[in-house]
Amino acid sequence: MRPHEPPLIKGWLPYLGMGLKFWKDPLTFLKTLQRQYGDTFTVLIGGKYITFVLDPFQYQYVMKNPKQLSFEKFSRRFSAKAFSVKKLLTDDDLNDDLHKGYLLLQGKPLDDLLETMIQEVKEIFESQLLKTTDWNTERIFAFCSSVVFEITFTTIYGKILAGNKKQIINELRNDFLNFDDIFPYLISDIPIQLLRNAESRQKKIIKCLTSEKLAQMQGWSEIVQNRQDMLTKYYRPEDLEIGAHNLGFLWASQANTIPAMFWAMYYILRHPEAMEALRDEIDSFLQSTGQKKGPGISIHFTREQLDSLVCLESAILEVLRLCSYSTVFREVQEDMDFSSESGSYSLRKGDFVTIFPAMIHNDPEVFEAPEMNLGLIAS
Repeated sequence: MRPHEPPLIKGWLPYLGMGLKFWKDPLTFLKTLQRQYGDTFTVLIGGKYITFVLDPFQYQYVMKNPKQLSFEKFSRRFSAKAFSVKKLLTDDDLNDDLHKGYLLLQGKPLDDLLETMIQEVKEIFESQLLKTTDWNTERIFAFCSSVVFEITFTTIYGKILAGNKKQIINELRNDFLNFDDIFPYLISDIPIQLLRNAESRQKKIIKCLTSEKLAQMQGWSEIVQNRQDMLTKYYRPEDLEIGAHNLGFLWASQANTIPAMFWAMYYILRHPEAMEALRDEIDSFLQSTGQKKGPGISIHFTREQLDSLVCLESAILEVLRLCSYSTVFREVQEDMDFSSESGSYSLRKGDFVTIFPAMIHNDPEVFEAPEMNLGLIAS
């Protein structure tokens, strides 16, 4: 260690460091280190030295210093390692064009996506309901992953025209979930060849999302059409890296949505008072818009109407607070002193600085009884 660097926790495992403990239970792991070392410390995780900044009053010093603490270079290497998008490492124009495309996830294009999603919900659920003659039992995660994956995929990429489309979507979902299971290891500095089946899982999905495969689907969303047109400026149509871009976009649409729906269902089922409040709100919405509950899936709503469902929004936000362990990364661009109200630390070029918002989300000084507030939705 150099003078004035944060406390360093390396663990006894070469290279992996404290990675296994962190990936197993990040919140408990970081709370333990916070009690021992304070709000700022550095941990070796998967070959990376990561400095955690846990004091929320220091967040501004991380977020508002893009020249010394950059997200862009990290995100490009992230895409190269996780999704095999190599060109982003060197092509600034490609990066800029990709980011321009995200405007199609706002405003009217977002309304159009919502409209398509509603239609997909109707078709997928009604097709199952019409076939069903009795109740079936299914695990919550299996149900959520099946529903969310198919609805999201067809909303974004369109309908699969092949006769065995159900088999195709099920295989793609299973491949995606297997890929997501190894994701924390995939984005570490561990060579992909040393991760069992990681490269084959990655390549299998990429081959399912090439330009040739997407051409066999009907009803692309506007953002997919825009991305495909834009990518042809940088790649030949047959280039597999177009499939790699689509893998990244698919992962972004599914990786947080599936667990969010699972945990929402889990907590709502465990809190009957919350479920009752949500049902009352939806019933009131249907009555106010002249819609009736009945056989089939006939509910329709706009984005503005969806935003007006306060209990539903509160339930989702509370579930995200309870269960989301999203992490904000920044890469140190040069040797620097990280100064804040609580002190100054020396950071090395190439290391990472990280914010872990779940620490605040579980702080009793911020949230009373942080382990469970879903029942308050009904109050």
